[in-house]
Amino acid sequence: MGKVIAIANQKGGVGKTTTTVNIAACIAAMEHRVLLVDIDPQSNATSALGFEKSEPHVSTYDFLIGASAADSAVRDTALSFLKLVPSDINLVGAEIELVEVENRETLLKSAMQSVKDSFEFTFIDCPPSLGLLTVNALVAADTVLIPVQTEYFALEGLGQLLNTISMVKRSYNANLGLEGVLLTMFDSRLRLSNQVVDEVRRYFDERVFKTVIGRNVRLSEAQSFGKPIILYDAGSLGARHYMELAREFLERNKTNHAHSNDEQVPIQSTAIGNRENTST
Repeated sequence: MGKVIAIANQKGGVGKTTTTVNIAACIAAMEHRVLLVDIDPQSNATSALGFEKSEPHVSTYDFLIGASAADSAVRDTALSFLKLVPSDINLVGAEIELVEVENRETLLKSAMQSVKDSFEFTFIDCPPSLGLLTVNALVAADTVLIPVQTEYFALEGLGQLLNTISMVKRSYNANLGLEGVLLTMFDSRLRLSNQVVDEVRRYFDERVFKTVIGRNVRLSEAQSFGKPIILYDAGSLGARHYMELAREFLERNKTNHAHSNDEQVPIQSTAIGNRENTST
């Protein structure tokens, strides 16, 4: 049975799409069958895998509204073990269109039933919000992976995300677990970055991945060229970090190490540290 992982954080700019694309690509490079489902209307994961946003295609929007089957939306990518269900701009209006639809929170789960078991892992790239699309992803998922940037206000808003996860568990998906928290955009030269790492590890303990994703300009360049980092620059620091993350992810899943989110993790919605400690 395939495992579904939603990658979510309602805060933008935390490396969510970068993580979705590159962990999926790295695991696929290890010859595991992987599907990436893009439900973000911005379609950044779709373009990061080399697909033009304006190119006509069957998308997540089409099977969410019941216009097509999910398997008709699955596209090949440059990696033979990685497939994509692309997004498109029509998803912008999906939350309004679906507001009167019965069981609207479970549409993605239902649509994915026909394809998810053809893959070992399915990663869902969520929009930077806690609206209906993200709720659909959490209902469809077995676990959620949360990227957290090692910057000021890193934990701000995470309490709201964890409350949404708890709500989904109570109402729609009792088995939803926490895959892990991933620290991104780390700069070892900054005192603040190190403080954030300590703070996040203190709150989430062993739920935090040991792998930390450092700042790397090649990661941004790769997306602009429509390639995952391992195809753009396999020797870069970004590629090494995401390969490490993929290995850690696979090891955790091999040993059934994913944690449930049965209890609310204590989160402060205030900034970490103080402005006096932001110097290098």
